[in-house]
Amino acid sequence: MPTAPEVPLRERLADRSVLQALAAEPLVGLGAGRALLMQLAHPGVAKGVAEHSDFSERPLARLFGTLDFLLVVTFGDEEDVERIAAKVRGVHGTVKGEGYSGNDPDLQLWVNATLIDSALYVYEHLMRPDADEEDLSEAYYRQARIVAEVLGCPLESQPPDLAAFRAYVAETLESLRVGDEAREVAEAVLWPRRLRLLAPGLAVFRLVTIALLPEALREQYGLPWSHNRRRAADLVLRTAADVHHLTPRWLRRPPRPVLVRLARYRVDRTLAHRRERRRRTRRPSGVRAGR
Repeated sequence: MPTAPEVPLRERLADRSVLQALAAEPLVGLGAGRALLMQLAHPGVAKGVAEHSDFSERPLARLFGTLDFLLVVTFGDEEDVERIAAKVRGVHGTVKGEGYSGNDPDLQLWVNATLIDSALYVYEHLMRPDADEEDLSEAYYRQARIVAEVLGCPLESQPPDLAAFRAYVAETLESLRVGDEAREVAEAVLWPRRLRLLAPGLAVFRLVTIALLPEALREQYGLPWSHNRRRAADLVLRTAADVHHLTPRWLRRPPRPVLVRLARYRVDRTLAHRRERRRRTRRPSGVRAGR
């Protein structure tokens, strides 16, 4: 039986208007920590990060690396997307271990699912679209699938619509059990020792991340939570939502070319750092770098 012709990347990238509209909103960034901890709750992701990442030295590197790649796929042109995706697939090819692989479509699906689910959570609960506005959730999901697709998870392996996607997320969350590796990485991200100068901002990031995390995962991670913390988080989130609604769209959204250039630069820098770290790791003991 002949296979269906592959749709060119430029055609798949042509339909990104809703994906771009939400990704340009700074408020969506509040869900980044939530997405990361949801990713780490999967044992395959947690092992890959723990065994192939320098999270203790650069605790937020994976978070920003994922977000930068997302920005390139969301706003970049065909050349940008193909180039960066190829490099990331190459890096993923080196991430292998017992029970996991960086190029595993199931892991790619889950990682992208956490980003989509977190963005939709912020959109539906904090942006609070008016009743007379079109609900963008379905269109956002449909368009956001391309992030996993360009990394090697074909569309036919992803939930076909939003209802199926929500069922997949709920089922996966129910099956996850947070392990020690996930807790170790989460602690390094939420309480980084090397970023003490950013303590006030990190305290807000930590509070918001814990507040937005699904309750079952929050309990499995053993994260501190109380009535007072909930009240503080509600205040921060309400304030952020109010600022979002009061700020004109043209003022709160950064120019898209700036987002692409910044993300492209950061992705290239992160990949170069990984190559250098891998090269140093492979260097035989007793062999020093050239003078």
